[in-house]
Amino acid sequence: MAMYVEPVILEGQHVRLEPLSPAHAPDLLTAAQHDDIWRYMPTPRPYSLEDMQGLIQTALNTPGRFPFATIDLTTGKAIGSTSYLDVQPANYGLEIGWTWLGRDFWKSARNTECKYLLLGHAFDTLGAIRVQLKTDMRNYISQNAIERIGAVREGVLRRNMILYSGYVRDSVYFSILDSEWSTVKANLELKLAAYSKPAGVQS
Repeated sequence: MAMYVEPVILEGQHVRLEPLSPAHAPDLLTAAQHDDIWRYMPTPRPYSLEDMQGLIQTALNTPGRFPFATIDLTTGKAIGSTSYLDVQPANYGLEIGWTWLGRDFWKSARNTECKYLLLGHAFDTLGAIRVQLKTDMRNYISQNAIERIGAVREGVLRRNMILYSGYVRDSVYFSILDSEWSTVKANLELKLAAYSKPAGVQS
């Protein structure tokens, strides 16, 4: 039997990941208005509702990609997006990518829980044996964040992607295996618990 991936809703205490739709475009456009978000993305920053609608349609029309809107449970608004992609059913592997969040939510519980929900569904429900993540070689913030959750840096694919600007990007690949998931899961749960502590409480 092969791994079967389909659109799904994943909900935690801070965020809900739900299948991306054109209805999310207005909220996402509001969340997207910071240059730092798009500095290393393979697509340019969306400046208009039409731009965002185009990004959503591209995501929905890409074979093998399962895009989510990231919903802030406090406000009910979409604050970013992420995807499962490069799904390999026979090999029980997939990639988490095309991830972005509004600038105010970087290094937040919402960012951490997003990865926790995606990884948990991949390993615990879908039965994945490998989940990969990749980022631009220039994006040290993203590389450090991926390593902090416990992913293993595998190497660099040199000049493997031509961006919209014409820049030829090197991509750094990371992975988490099913045998590593329990350790990564515990690490993420500790991080999420730390966000829930009252101010001034020490671990």
